[in-house]
Amino acid sequence: MATLKNDRYIKALLREPVDMTPVWMMRQAGRYLPEYKATRAEAGDFMSLCRNADLACEVTLQPLRRYDLDAAILFSDILTIPDAMGLGLSFGVGEGPKFAHPIETKTAVENLPIPDPEVELQYVMNAVRTIRRELNGEVPLIGFSGSPWTLATYMVEGGSSKAFTKIKKMMYSDPKVLHQLLDKLAYSVSLYLNAQIKAGAQSVMIFDTWGGVLGHREYLDFSLQYMHKIVDNLIRENEGNKVPVTLFTKGGGLWLEAIADTGCDAIGLDWTVNLADAKARVGHKVALQGNMDPSVLYAPAERIEQEVKQILADFGKGSGHVFNLGHGIHQDVPENSPHIFVEAIHQYSQPYHK
Repeated sequence: MATLKNDRYIKALLREPVDMTPVWMMRQAGRYLPEYKATRAEAGDFMSLCRNADLACEVTLQPLRRYDLDAAILFSDILTIPDAMGLGLSFGVGEGPKFAHPIETKTAVENLPIPDPEVELQYVMNAVRTIRRELNGEVPLIGFSGSPWTLATYMVEGGSSKAFTKIKKMMYSDPKVLHQLLDKLAYSVSLYLNAQIKAGAQSVMIFDTWGGVLGHREYLDFSLQYMHKIVDNLIRENEGNKVPVTLFTKGGGLWLEAIADTGCDAIGLDWTVNLADAKARVGHKVALQGNMDPSVLYAPAERIEQEVKQILADFGKGSGHVFNLGHGIHQDVPENSPHIFVEAIHQYSQPYHK
């Protein structure tokens, strides 16, 4: 049985008692750290960094050397699966992702291969194994994937989008083709996350970054249904320990009850949701992760501490809360702000766990 020196994060996800509220930050390994920029420059480009297990391990561990975080998250990208499907992923300097071969037809969907996680995506598993070894049981390692809907948006749009017109056109004019694509992606994500768990990830998270752009029924049909399929197919116990799964839909506050009904262990929340309300709606079923606006980290120390205290008070007593930002940390926050944030959570959360 794998033992962790600090298992606060896993315990909180399983709603077991903890001594203080655990914290990690979305995108904690990344561009706000000068040492990350140096490692990325050494790698040459973003995907080369992802594909080099030692360098991916290095950037995963960098924030843990600076801040007293309760979990590490695999350094990778949500678009690894579409890339492995042969869509020709590239990242221009200062630009978002682009696909050379976007999905435009039924035939393109039918021809998409299902990537083997230990072949086409072996570099990710190598990174997981390397990070897990180097962590040496200090804190748990989080694995992750993009949600089928979110991956599909990039694959159909050919990159980032503001209006999502191409994928919504497919959704309303040719829903069968989109369902076929989402089904393939759900299967691929299940294989991918299970391979991460076998390689050593102790918890997994599904990022549904663009679920919030959907209408009510469309979210349930085109996004949540497929995340539910993945949850049903995941390995939930490994090395004698439970492997918790967190679902995070940005802009998903309308659907908390439905998300909780998937059988996930925790729901990630963005900053538009009040934690007390969320807990009242689903608290008996799942843990909650979140949900400070990342922009608070631009504020002076007292303001950061005030926000931390307010969010802790909103959740109230007991376990089942993993403190996090409501989305990824911004790349230009002051270097000391995450330190103030993390220390405040550990300090001010202790009375809630007595």
